[in-house]
Amino acid sequence: MRISVSSDMDERMARLLVTELRHRGHEVRAHGALRPGADAQWAVCSEAAARDVAEGLAEQAVVCCWTGTGASIAANKVPGVRAALCTDATTADGARRWNDANVLALSLRLTSEPVLKEILDAWFAAEPSQDPDDVRNVARVGRLDAARKGS
Repeated sequence: MRISVSSDMDERMARLLVTELRHRGHEVRAHGALRPGADAQWAVCSEAAARDVAEGLAEQAVVCCWTGTGASIAANKVPGVRAALCTDATTADGARRWNDANVLALSLRLTSEPVLKEILDAWFAAEPSQDPDDVRNVARVGRLDAARKGS
């Protein structure tokens, strides 16, 4: 799977994330501090990774900043992106399952190596729910995106 990854800091956890994704067989597109010469501001690099998903250049993205909050906010401004800030495996599973999240946001401060692996395990194992209520909710979010694009 092609996965875009962004980080506003060239930090141990961000580098570990890239290594772990490659170890799992994914093709990584790096943004921000993970790509020499790129703009590393969290809003810029998170948007770039999210746009890769929206434009079909990547199936998913992982965006990182110190708290994960700014990265998730920036990513969610891109129409078609459903970014979820996850600090544990249960949240990652639910984000994929109930929200059909296509961008994972992580905190560089809070995420340890074992927790990162647990989050990625849950994220990649979960499939979007086919429950009619969940499908309707995700479709509603899509309509919100469409309305925002039209304004």
